[in-house]
Amino acid sequence: MLPALLLLAAGWGLGCYFETNDDPAIILMLRGTTAATPVGNLHLYFHGFSNLLAALYHTWPALPWYGLVLYGLLYVATVLVFTVLDRLLVRRVPPSKLTALLILFFLTAWLEHGLWFNYVRVPVLLAGAGVLFAAQSPRRRSALVVGVVVFGLSWLIRPSIAVLGLLLAVPGACWLSGRRAGLIIAAAVLWAVGGAVVLNMLRTPQASALRTIDVPKANLNDYQLLRPVPRTATDTLGLQSVRAWMMADSTLVTEALFQRATRFDLDYFLRHTAPAKLRVLLSLVLRDYFPLLLLQAVLWAWVAMSTQVAGRRWFWLVQCGYIGLVLMLGVGLKLPPRLGLPVFDFWALSNLIFVFRAASAAPERRLVAVLAVLAVAAVPYTYKTLHRRTVLQAERQHNQQLRQRLTAALPPTALLVTDVLPATYKSASPFRNPDARPAKMLMLTGWTTADPSQAAWRQQLTGTRNFAAGMRHLAQQGATVRWLLTPHVANLLNQQVQTLPAVNAISLLPDYKLFTQPTDTIWYYQPVVETAK
Repeated sequence: MLPALLLLAAGWGLGCYFETNDDPAIILMLRGTTAATPVGNLHLYFHGFSNLLAALYHTWPALPWYGLVLYGLLYVATVLVFTVLDRLLVRRVPPSKLTALLILFFLTAWLEHGLWFNYVRVPVLLAGAGVLFAAQSPRRRSALVVGVVVFGLSWLIRPSIAVLGLLLAVPGACWLSGRRAGLIIAAAVLWAVGGAVVLNMLRTPQASALRTIDVPKANLNDYQLLRPVPRTATDTLGLQSVRAWMMADSTLVTEALFQRATRFDLDYFLRHTAPAKLRVLLSLVLRDYFPLLLLQAVLWAWVAMSTQVAGRRWFWLVQCGYIGLVLMLGVGLKLPPRLGLPVFDFWALSNLIFVFRAASAAPERRLVAVLAVLAVAAVPYTYKTLHRRTVLQAERQHNQQLRQRLTAALPPTALLVTDVLPATYKSASPFRNPDARPAKMLMLTGWTTADPSQAAWRQQLTGTRNFAAGMRHLAQQGATVRWLLTPHVANLLNQQVQTLPAVNAISLLPDYKLFTQPTDTIWYYQPVVETAK
């Protein structure tokens, strides 16, 4: 009951907000707002789940199924982690102190998962929690079944992140039951490898094409591992489009583009990119995870002073491993909050398991010290959380008002072609469906533009899968199509359309300005068509 009460209390008191606009973009696809029909296959993520969610939205569209399902799985992960901590200390410390530990751990190390939500949090937490739960009771077949099923669900949501959750939980699992933890670890590895083989066998040509640009796109935009080295004007336009997340034009944004016009420059990365990312990482860790850092300092001090504790050498090797993983993710890739807190959560949980499993005597005294550290850290962390809630509430209100302003004059049956509107769902509630207007949108930016469903959507609208030809066709449809764009994207779109043979010269020109923000201006654009003579 305690996990449910804490999650409900936090949600009621602080609210729930999307960390990014990735989740709303997925919801819009599942509901069929940004596709020809509800998208039941997201190819790289939500294997099986997307089919279920699309069917639920089709049958009962008024319910926020995405939030209900994923928060349900977040609740399962919370229950499993609380169960591991409870069984670790039950009958060894007073129930009141154990309850205090669970509450303080939630407030300082877990609350953010529900407050600042992103779907990526679910598979990493679920996978790690399932492995720890099964490892704690290696002789119970039911615990193994729960662990395998939970890991399987997390793998279906996002395979690579589930594997990360498994990796994070391995030290804690081994410290819980030694070699007997190998059974759940082996079962999870078998699932991951077998699942990857099955997915590879069933992968469609469209999914394969999506993967060929998904990885280099992430290396360029997300991880900053690649440097642009365009050789032609077409290369420049292609890279500018990728930078703007305009990846719908499969003739422009191709695997060959990345092979030809980008490269990994190790010297530049070590001299410029890595130091900048390291500074950002250190700032993030110190600002956001200081309660867990203080807890780690206490646990490290105990292990350093406990010279008779078995396994100290392995403990310090594991700490080096966690530090190396944080550096690899933060500097080599990226460590956003949706991954950062889970990493530090399982690092702290593993160390708690080591310390309290080794504390055959006086565990209560050590628990009191842990409670004191978490209680002290909870004071500034509570202030930080309340400040974050204020910022998120203001962002949500601003985005809602902006969205209403942008769509106020939009005809109910009009198709909206835009790069603007989905971004206004950042900080929206996971338990509220997107607005009914516009009923249909064609997205020009975002990672979803590379999804195969978008080519099918354009073909239904225009009769062609060719992006530039489809945009030229839509530009001739008059008031049934509205263009809500930022100037940068409008300029790139004009350049892409101009690559076509000049049967009709078409340009999108600003019609009227709706809003000016610090980074860009939002306009409704009017297509101007000139017949070539």
